[in-house]
Amino acid sequence: MPYKDKGHLKIEDRGSVLIVTVDGGPHGVFGLDIANQLDKLVRRVDRDPNVRAVVFTGAHPERFVSHASVRWLQEEGAASPTVGRRRASVVAHLARRTRALAPVLDRTPMRGAAQLDRLHATFLRMNASGVVFVGALNGSALGLGAEFAWACDLRVMTDGDYFIGQPEILLGIIPGGGGTQRLTRLIGTHKSLVAILEGKPFTPEEALANGAVDEVVPQGEVVARATALAERFGARSKGSVEAAKRSVYFGGSLGLPEGLHVERAEFFARVMSKDGQRLMLDYIATTEATGELPLYRPDTYAEALTSGSVPGLHSKNGR
Repeated sequence: MPYKDKGHLKIEDRGSVLIVTVDGGPHGVFGLDIANQLDKLVRRVDRDPNVRAVVFTGAHPERFVSHASVRWLQEEGAASPTVGRRRASVVAHLARRTRALAPVLDRTPMRGAAQLDRLHATFLRMNASGVVFVGALNGSALGLGAEFAWACDLRVMTDGDYFIGQPEILLGIIPGGGGTQRLTRLIGTHKSLVAILEGKPFTPEEALANGAVDEVVPQGEVVARATALAERFGARSKGSVEAAKRSVYFGGSLGLPEGLHVERAEFFARVMSKDGQRLMLDYIATTEATGELPLYRPDTYAEALTSGSVPGLHSKNGR
């Protein structure tokens, strides 16, 4: 009997921040229904100027997202027809660079590849979005659950007897939701390789020490802390957040000359933007009026970090 996913996302609207609870059923797994709903959600918030941040947490009392639905993966691998060289887009792109991938290309399942491509596209859209995505890891996360967390911009994990990692090799497969790429970018090549080859997850303390999560907080505080971070980072200009994320996520993985080109393009787009021009002109006017650079006034800098932009004469006068 074909696997039928019954997972869903519960969305709580808190104005500029959405709290999204991932409900993967009794075991807290990530299946096709959740993948489809996540794609729709990311597209919607990316277009909505009023949404500045999204916090993801799990419905399971001890798990963020357990891992991918193994039945979903197994059935796709067993039942999907294979495709030729021209129809598996991701592997075809890589195969042009190395003959070693040709046997893999011939075995790529068409339907499974399309679903995986779509999931990768969802995560990449998160990385290119002006919305700040925060993972509130209320418990453990393995496999695709961990990859979902790696795709977020910030991760807060609850302390306790929990874990996060990539165990796929113990099932005879490897990470397929971006784990080999995003974990490597977070913690470094060697640490990532060892963790993936062994299949052993990190404890919250190990994840924090390695840079795989940003904070570890007491149990019961994870959503509140993640929401506070979402509100803080979401207060920044959405256009500037988008430009910074694209520069770091995409430019940062290129060679230095190419990465600098990405940064330059994003920089000038923001310099010419309405927000950028307004804030820079206000900064100049405030400097001339006070005789000091606003960012060298501790009180002004502290206010800027809280509000998301440097306060100036115009902003203080409500203009």
